[in-house]
Amino acid sequence: MNNKQSSLAITLVSEILATDQLLRNKLTRVLPQGMEISHFSVLTHLAHISAEKTPAQLAKTFHVTKGAMTNTLNKLEWAGYVHIRPDWDDARRKMVAISPAGRRARDAALSAIEPIFNSLVDEGGAASIRSAIPVLREMRHKLESND
Repeated sequence: MNNKQSSLAITLVSEILATDQLLRNKLTRVLPQGMEISHFSVLTHLAHISAEKTPAQLAKTFHVTKGAMTNTLNKLEWAGYVHIRPDWDDARRKMVAISPAGRRARDAALSAIEPIFNSLVDEGGAASIRSAIPVLREMRHKLESND
């Protein structure tokens, strides 16, 4: 990699990290009391797939350790947002599903953060944002394949 490529890569990564930090701060301030970004992410995933997943599958999806996912799931279960049951085929595993309360909490969180997302799209322009998504998605896929 030459100096121009290195400089470009550093600038790109710096912008992504700064944007991530700013977005996380904004989202954390508007999420319902007690809800963390990780909680919202897991609830959104479970609501979208409408199927049960194991904690290990969720950990892999979110690129976190099984311990970190267990911690998140314990908090979600305590809040009544997910149901965790034994896997009937393998008692060593557990299965996780979103509860009706979890769907309501996720919907409330989405309503709270939607104005932030709408503002970003309105100010940045839908076409500009749409064009950035494939680049970021490809970067994510490349990073995932290096794990």
